[in-house]
Amino acid sequence: MIGQGDPSPAVNFLGLDREGMLALMAEMGEKPYRVEQIMKWLHHRDVNDFQEMTDISRALRDRLSTIGSIEEPAILKDLQSTDGTRKWLLKARSGSAIEMVFIPEPGRGTLCVSSQVGCALDCSFCSTGKQGYNSDLTASEIVAQVRIARRVLADAYPDRDRVVTNVVLMGMGEPLLNFDNVATAISVMMDDLGYGISKRRVTLSTAGVVPGIYRMAETTDASLAISLHASNDALRNELVPINRKYPISMLLEASRAYAAGLGEKRTVTVEYILLDGINDSLEDAAELTRILQGLPCKINLIPFNPFPGSEYRRPSDNRVRRFQDIVIAAGYSAMVRTTRGADIDAACGQLVGKVADKTRRQARYREQYGQQNEIAVRAL
Repeated sequence: MIGQGDPSPAVNFLGLDREGMLALMAEMGEKPYRVEQIMKWLHHRDVNDFQEMTDISRALRDRLSTIGSIEEPAILKDLQSTDGTRKWLLKARSGSAIEMVFIPEPGRGTLCVSSQVGCALDCSFCSTGKQGYNSDLTASEIVAQVRIARRVLADAYPDRDRVVTNVVLMGMGEPLLNFDNVATAISVMMDDLGYGISKRRVTLSTAGVVPGIYRMAETTDASLAISLHASNDALRNELVPINRKYPISMLLEASRAYAAGLGEKRTVTVEYILLDGINDSLEDAAELTRILQGLPCKINLIPFNPFPGSEYRRPSDNRVRRFQDIVIAAGYSAMVRTTRGADIDAACGQLVGKVADKTRRQARYREQYGQQNEIAVRAL
């Protein structure tokens, strides 16, 4: 029990959602209305010191300072692409670095945030997986990415009431392998006392952690994206190794169940990276339309974005269009995602950060390309 003057483990208040804040206030013997006061100061006014919360008594401010903190990851580098895309390198508490990306478009701005330092899933077409895995990000480190971007971008877009309109958990890491922290962060993003982002505009992307999709259905109604990238298990086993544990049939069954729970004519996003000569044939397109039957979805086709050490190639524009034509002819909504931020390695699949790998699974990649990557990171 937290009492006045009692020692308590420090808590980063940025990582508390409404439920967590209510529990803490009750434990401190404070009234529930304190939750609204504190969360507005944190997420609407961006204060970094409890003493700035001027509508709260000095005694409570002092207690909050004793038991907790308001800490964001430090910005190590801030890069801007020629197309307006912006990428930040942030220092995680582990000492490693993560990346987040902002993609501006007319009428909207999408922030791609990370959920882990590195990634353990080792999808063959993704440079993040080649860095190995270090640690999970805390809820506060995930929320802080939205907080930092919103504050930094306000000066760059003074004519916009809301610069960050959409958040996608598609950065470094597999969100559903860091479930509790991600769920709490999503709660803060969607809460009116947090960032008030619509459930349709907060999207979690998974490589196929099926149990996490079912847990997600019990926790949130945020949007779901699945990284499919193949239309049969044999190929997906090679591209997305977690498919060996949770094959396509299980992933699509979980996705159908999640979509059914959403209602409101909402859809699941199917992400499909096109790899030249690997999964981009007309037969692949036809098979994709077949296996997706019964799943209300839209399809994002993503031409591969190269990175050092990858053996894959980007297909020709003509081949991409032919694949898209088959999918659309079958009655699906399918768009080709425009590559953004490639000149600063901010495109899909290119995020590397700076990961002190604890898995030691990528030794060969690191030996061959690690020096190049280290030079690139230092240049950020």
